[in-house]
Amino acid sequence: MVKVTFRDQNGGARPAVGPGAFPLGAAITLADLDHDPHPWLARLRDTEPVSWLPALYGWVVTRHDLAVAVMRDSAAFTVDDPRFSTARVVGPSMLSLDGAAHGRHRVPFTKGFGRAEIHARLAGFVVAEADRLVAAMRPDGAADLRRGLAGPLAVAVVAEALGLGDADPATVLDWYAAIVGSVSALTGEHSPARPGDDAHEDQARRDQARRDQARAAGAEAFGSLSARLTAVIGSASEPPSLLAAAAGAHGAAAVNTARDDTSENVSDDAAAPALTTAEVISNAAVIMFGGIETTEGMISNVILHLLQHPGQLALVREDPGLVPNAVEESLRLEPSAAVVDRYATRDITLGGARIRAGDLVTVSLAGAGRDPAMYPEPDAFDVRRPNARLSLAFAHGPHFCLGAHLARLEAQAAVCAALTLPELHLDPAHPAAPRGLVFRKPPSLRVRWAS
Repeated sequence: MVKVTFRDQNGGARPAVGPGAFPLGAAITLADLDHDPHPWLARLRDTEPVSWLPALYGWVVTRHDLAVAVMRDSAAFTVDDPRFSTARVVGPSMLSLDGAAHGRHRVPFTKGFGRAEIHARLAGFVVAEADRLVAAMRPDGAADLRRGLAGPLAVAVVAEALGLGDADPATVLDWYAAIVGSVSALTGEHSPARPGDDAHEDQARRDQARRDQARAAGAEAFGSLSARLTAVIGSASEPPSLLAAAAGAHGAAAVNTARDDTSENVSDDAAAPALTTAEVISNAAVIMFGGIETTEGMISNVILHLLQHPGQLALVREDPGLVPNAVEESLRLEPSAAVVDRYATRDITLGGARIRAGDLVTVSLAGAGRDPAMYPEPDAFDVRRPNARLSLAFAHGPHFCLGAHLARLEAQAAVCAALTLPELHLDPAHPAAPRGLVFRKPPSLRVRWAS
């Protein structure tokens, strides 16, 4: 799970970028980034590694070393900015905070999402659910693996992890869709109509009505989710649920029991008070959204990559021990979350570009993942690549993905289950390719096998 961000791009002042200063960035459109961004990202990395893109109204960082520098330095590049709309819907959380406040929100969840805890609590469930989903489709001889395996597995696992295992998956998805719709409505609320233009004013009124409806639906959904999570937190289960444990953890005691590679740069503040129930719920909500969206894409992308490269697929079939590295290599080549956003807290120079305080700085994880200075033959899919696990697909620094271990477990289980389908191959009648500006995955992943 990589943190989900929803951007309101209209809140900052235009930086001092002279005409022609970044000609390549000026030429790139949103459609370019949505469809096939990699040729553009390669050119940016070579000539404008920190470039101003008017289409995004922000800076884009594509070089691996510069990406690391931005994500590591939360004092200069923060997520704590009102233009992140998520906090206005679900409240402040580890997603939208930095410094000591971020540590206070994140640390109580760290032990529960550590590798040992995840495998002890959830490995059996994840493998069984992946196998169940594949077994159900096996007689059909054809399926959309995104909607038949990747999506349902991601929903079931995040629900189980948060103690919502008895909730109807359709209900969980309804909550997810409504709250994301509400966040998206907030993101677009600053687009005014042109004065005196009746047609545009009418359209603006209709757009505002839709946003109001989306916000109301989101508030209702978040209320339902909150009520369900409050019950989970208050339940007397043994061992305690992840959320109950998070609600009871605080200060240095939580930090000292939660050290692993998901807790980088977390402050040891012994005086930090325990999270309130509302704060636990806010964090659970962003964990749920990240766990559904990015994990579905991660699973879909790795299966697509394997089926597109028969030689690499043969290596994995011959040696299933390569499955974990195949997952890492797929993440490097096409991260399901292609970007993360930060905002400059002060005037700063990065990669030769002069960035002003308040500017949006978008780190391209997709661009960094194909940096030839880090990865030889970066456009090749190589399941034996020795440093594939060093990609930035789960971000870096204080906001390294909390759910990385769980997401890896899910993707590995899904690949192993899918490869039990005999003669599995892509359906030539339904070509698949990743799409998306922020979240990248194929719209569908239609496959066939010998039934």
